[in-house]
Amino acid sequence: MAEQEYKGIYKKMTFGRQGEEFDVPFAKGNPGKTREELDELKQKLRDDPDAGDAEMVATMGFCAKYNPHTYMTDIPNVMCERDVACVLRDGTTIYADIYRPANTTEKVPVICVFAPFGKNPSEGMDSWQLMGVPPKTVSNYAKFEAPDPGYWCHYGYAVANVDPRGVGNSEGDVYLWGTQDAQDGYDFIEWVTAQEWCNGRATMIGNSGVCMAHWRIAAQRPPHLACLAAWEGQGDLYRESYYCGGIPNPDYETHIIQALAVNNYIEDTPAMVAKYPLMNAYYKDKIVDWNKIRIPTYVTAGWVHHHLRGAFEGFRRIRTPKKWMRAHRDFEWPDTYTPANMEDVRKFFDRYCKEIHNGWEMTPRVRLDVMDAYDYDYASRRAEETFPLKRTEYKKLYLDAANGEAGYEEYANEAEVSYDPKTESTTFTYQFTEDTEITGFMKLHIEVECRGYDNMDLFPWVIKLDRDGNYVPIRVMGAPFRGAWGFLRCSHRDLDPKYASDFQPVHSHEKEERMQPGEIVPVDVEMYPHSRFWHKGEKIQVVVAGRFVKTEWFHDNDMNHKTDNGDGIHVIHTGGSHQSYLQIPVVPPKYQVGDYIWHGDENK
Repeated sequence: MAEQEYKGIYKKMTFGRQGEEFDVPFAKGNPGKTREELDELKQKLRDDPDAGDAEMVATMGFCAKYNPHTYMTDIPNVMCERDVACVLRDGTTIYADIYRPANTTEKVPVICVFAPFGKNPSEGMDSWQLMGVPPKTVSNYAKFEAPDPGYWCHYGYAVANVDPRGVGNSEGDVYLWGTQDAQDGYDFIEWVTAQEWCNGRATMIGNSGVCMAHWRIAAQRPPHLACLAAWEGQGDLYRESYYCGGIPNPDYETHIIQALAVNNYIEDTPAMVAKYPLMNAYYKDKIVDWNKIRIPTYVTAGWVHHHLRGAFEGFRRIRTPKKWMRAHRDFEWPDTYTPANMEDVRKFFDRYCKEIHNGWEMTPRVRLDVMDAYDYDYASRRAEETFPLKRTEYKKLYLDAANGEAGYEEYANEAEVSYDPKTESTTFTYQFTEDTEITGFMKLHIEVECRGYDNMDLFPWVIKLDRDGNYVPIRVMGAPFRGAWGFLRCSHRDLDPKYASDFQPVHSHEKEERMQPGEIVPVDVEMYPHSRFWHKGEKIQVVVAGRFVKTEWFHDNDMNHKTDNGDGIHVIHTGGSHQSYLQIPVVPPKYQVGDYIWHGDENK
């Protein structure tokens, strides 16, 4: 991108211990809109579906006029201080709406919500509803993907909905998911916990982009942050969003940037993605420093969500003995507002924000939904001690290109299968001869060749078929979801020696290794964590394509990867000296005596 072609501005910024300097582009933001302007814009977007996401703009694009005042909400005994100013360490002023119980003189803890999606989106919408959540479940005072003051104030908590730097009426420019954003969150927590109504303790909860901000704030270690509920948030923007397996996917972030209410400038991360294809200090600044998170943490992970990898990385890598994981099969929004889940996290908050000794420590460290088919789970909230599970047995399903089959024994004869990455895919199928649970990290090891080009992008899926070969999806919010997925640009096949393991091949993305004519290259593809049960006679199928094949699953609409397959033909080699395989984490029953099997499901 030539600098003279760019319509925004550049800021010189340094990142990392070596002080690596970058000219970071900032785009002119879309100013916060009134209700009437949003209605007009939404209609334009509906008339032209390719022009943008009308609902995203409606949720994030509203900005109320600056109007500091205190008022009683229409929720009994809940007051709101509107547009409360907080001055950050560099003199920038940001604004928050703070909801508090009005019927008590007791000092209360505060739940801080720090993300760029607008602190009062419901005021810009005809109705306030989250996908998969029935109308009126969440009050009009909830920030997008965040805790509802209508619930939490009732139980003796304040909720601070913050417009971070540059969002809405807050001063400055918007910095996304990096150190600046995290430091601002630190400053706000230390400021708000010093208020006369606060008991000196803060926590945070929110899913998706809210959680992404909270992970990074927690790593700054604000002294008055008592605990963290990290629900569904990415931790490594390069590997999990900007470049999936090294394959650029800028559209998702572009949609967010265009939808936010920004009166000044906003960090143009898609422009950085276009300019810098390899991992560098800029991208590393957007990786959570897990080692610095030492407070009690309650993590959730949705098996069907692109935040899945970040959630498990966070749970595994944070440095606290007081951490809990709940991995579920639902989507983030209905999971967040399910009454049992709200009561569960309230017990967690009560323990560490109010010092109520309520037995929270007896909660299992890991609780897993083991999915089966459609709307059905094989196990629900099954208690485990760790993740990956200690009793995991890693087994290899070897692939045979001769007939599209797979099995536990190596194939003696070499074979190959080819496909056109633009229009075709290839599959390998194994039929289980006994009940088999797969929970944990899968790894796809394949030996590949590209004929007619020097690179290839891989998009593997691991799906379930019934005994007759019919596709069996997982169904979430009425839409089918395939199963476990992964990504890899083969020129990014170099593994990161610090983080890669036998079950999780994490790639460095620090160098590019193009493929040579006739060269057969072994590659390891990191698959996102998964948990599913295959009954005897059912089939597991590995599908490999050269593009992201979209389905009815609504989240697929945001996956518009910029592939680098040229006019090449993809070839997968198997057997003989080219053993390709899918490594699966097989989980045996917790207890078995003869024909009696106990898997530990509390609902069985």
